[in-house]
Amino acid sequence: MKGKDLLNAIKQEIDSHVGEKVTLKANGGRKKVMIKEGVLDKTYPNIFTVTVEGNSNDIRTISYSYSDILTETVELIFCKNKENVAYN
Repeated sequence: MKGKDLLNAIKQEIDSHVGEKVTLKANGGRKKVMIKEGVLDKTYPNIFTVTVEGNSNDIRTISYSYSDILTETVELIFCKNKENVAYN
């Protein structure tokens, strides 16, 4: 697959899991990795959002682009079947 086709395939895969509980593993730079559990909230043409619970029980919405999945900056693991979205 090439460029846009690959990003569209990632978007379609994520679209099929909207509303499911996910584990989000994001590279924060300088050897920092953020691991949070949340719900895959919505998908948009260029980004998707995940709702997570913060440190003091506040709810936050975090957004990432589909290219973050492609470049492995972000890893989504669907809790329902322990499957993750990965494209190489």
